Amino acid sequence: MSDSRPLVWLPFDPAELGEPPAGLRYEVVVPGDGEPVPSSVSEVEFFVPPYRFRAGDSELIAEMPRLRVVQTMTAGVEHVASHVPDGVTLCNGRGIHDASTAELAVGLVLASLRGIPGFVRAQDRGAWEPVTATSLADRSVMILGYGAVGAAIERRLDGFEVDLVRVARTARPAGDGTPAVHGFDELEDLLPAVDVVVVIVPLTEQTRGLVDRDFLARMRQGALLVNVARGPVVDTDALLDALREGRVHAALDVTDPEPLPEDHPLWRAPNLMVSPHVGGASTAMEPRAYRLVREQLERFAAGQPLENVMAGEY
Repeated sequence: MSDSRPLVWLPFDPAELGEPPAGLRYEVVVPGDGEPVPSSVSEVEFFVPPYRFRAGDSELIAEMPRLRVVQTMTAGVEHVASHVPDGVTLCNGRGIHDASTAELAVGLVLASLRGIPGFVRAQDRGAWEPVTATSLADRSVMILGYGAVGAAIERRLDGFEVDLVRVARTARPAGDGTPAVHGFDELEDLLPAVDVVVVIVPLTEQTRGLVDRDFLARMRQGALLVNVARGPVVDTDALLDALREGRVHAALDVTDPEPLPEDHPLWRAPNLMVSPHVGGASTAMEPRAYRLVREQLERFAAGQPLENVMAGEY
């Protein structure tokens, strides 16, 4: 007798959910190169892709005629969205990476301003080379992309004695305990007045190439750009020129292209620190991912509306 319960494909052991929500059946599937796709692919109704950016994971969606929900563990869904057919609900991993990404963003700011990479290189040479560096205190910091992660970055900056400038796609006035947020259309006037720009916008048609030559030219001389969003938000060639000319400093957790080829000029650019897209990769990620997936599955099993539903422009 066939099992009529909706099938869920997970990239991890269902035991990580605690007591998995009842009324569903579970399979652990992590697609591999050259490996046959399980025959149960035609029965999948709720799909949680692995936490990675492999095209093959998203392409599997075309083989799921009964699919109803795709729940990513990534905040961005640009690698999945084009594969999700009409009638299938796409949910992102908003909330999973807030803590991890906010920590890294602040870490990159501090390391860049205080010259930590130079100290590490000096240590490798056994050289004692004290310098006077720029403090984060008394700096003006722009959070470009003031959503959940942006707010998490702000909480971690509390106590560093900085002036914050919050920017999102649409301006929002202060009210009910919430701070005022500037709109993208104000960037031209805001950029010359800030010392640090932390980019945490989603990758959309509006934000692709947002940090272009004009954007970089408007930044204050010697200002720091930190990108913990997506690589294509920044025009790589424009950034390389600005770094070589000494107009800006930068710290990138994401790049375009990605992964960064061994011979790419970004590796040798001055005043630049690169980390390999590890914003969400910390011990804080997994428990938050399991909690979100469990809550979504509970709603799915009960026929309740899901959270984090993506609609319109991704």
